[in-house]
Amino acid sequence: MTSRPTERADGQQLHRSVLLDTAVDLLITNPEGRYIDCTFGRGGHSRLLLARLGAQAQLLGIDKDPEAIGFAETLATEDARFRHFHGSFAELVSAMDEQSWSAVDGVLMDLGVSSPQLDDAARGFSFLRDGPLDMRMDTTRGPSAADWLASAEEKEIADVIWRYGEERFSRRIARSVINQRQEEPLQTTRALAELVSAAVPKKEKHKHPATRTFQAIRIFINRELEDLEQGLDAAVSKLAPGGRLVVISFHSLEDRIVKRFMRDLARGPQLPKGLPVMASEEQSAYRLVGKAMKAEVDEVSDNVRARSAVMRVLEKRSDMAENAGEGA
Repeated sequence: MTSRPTERADGQQLHRSVLLDTAVDLLITNPEGRYIDCTFGRGGHSRLLLARLGAQAQLLGIDKDPEAIGFAETLATEDARFRHFHGSFAELVSAMDEQSWSAVDGVLMDLGVSSPQLDDAARGFSFLRDGPLDMRMDTTRGPSAADWLASAEEKEIADVIWRYGEERFSRRIARSVINQRQEEPLQTTRALAELVSAAVPKKEKHKHPATRTFQAIRIFINRELEDLEQGLDAAVSKLAPGGRLVVISFHSLEDRIVKRFMRDLARGPQLPKGLPVMASEEQSAYRLVGKAMKAEVDEVSDNVRARSAVMRVLEKRSDMAENAGEGA
């Protein structure tokens, strides 16, 4: 979830989620329904959802980050319609089971790393701020980036940097990591950023040499793409008729997965030509809502991170359920 800062009355910064109003407007189809905010963060989407939902509505916030769950706990004390789940949205079905929910009217996913995570040097996500080389969204589980770089084979490191960062100098960087750790393991973001800068022979204009490598390691450490694929499957399996899945992605690897997933569902079953089937059997139970949307110019000018945001919306058709009921 990427957000833009705004000022509070006391001078402290808040973070406003990218495409906030548009995402919430498109998500709500039933004001008294049940909804899931799969990437709670600091609660930007959740608070606006609660402001626009009715008194009988229910909202579940999910997040890997223990710090985000702290904010979710506070919101739960303020609004009885809200509850939370600490974990990945890949665990959406388990999160719903805890609430005894069988279906939801909408699922929102605001992907990637959040501004508070990037801005906190102690989390180790940014090469612009020196801090421990952690990169875990859930700091209570799994190896940190430093742990992995200290033990992984050279080929695995190169493969990760190439696959998730599309970095053409991935082999050079991996070799440098191996050479460096023979003397001293990498422990800080600055050390990794400097190592990558030295290993990359050709620099891209207006882009830090470590950008792709940091992205790749972060995605790998947090299983972001695997979780996304599992989360998308879980979300559509739990949508009620008329319910919507809204996904905001921030880089091409995420958006490619989302685009193909929604496109294939909206197309419906691809049956062999000439096969005798009824028209209803060829029709998909899902439809795309509009085209891919991006942040407006004003929003991008306020927050440069918004420029890469892409939002896509899928709806489970309610007319299919009605037709099925008539034929039953």
